[in-house]
Amino acid sequence: MAKTRKIPLRKSVVSGEIIDKRDLLRIVKNKDGKIFIDPTGKENGRGAYIKLDNDEAILAKKKRVFNRTFGVEVAESFYDDLIAYVDHKVKRRGLGLE
Repeated sequence: MAKTRKIPLRKSVVSGEIIDKRDLLRIVKNKDGKIFIDPTGKENGRGAYIKLDNDEAILAKKKRVFNRTFGVEVAESFYDDLIAYVDHKVKRRGLGLE
């Protein structure tokens, strides 16, 4: 009899949905206060998740979600990089590369 593995779930800071961790993108704020995208999901620091969805990334920029989540001013360029990264990942998944 095979054991059923627990599926890790996380909450998106934009939509509030609880989703499978594999369908989310982790954003990290480390001890130095640097905020960056964590493609591995294993970097040290405080993490926040958003769904890998173009609309959600655009909404994150519009609402400036990570300013509130991390309590610091996040550069506009970070949000632009985030939108580009999510768009790239969505296209790769659409092609079946991931």
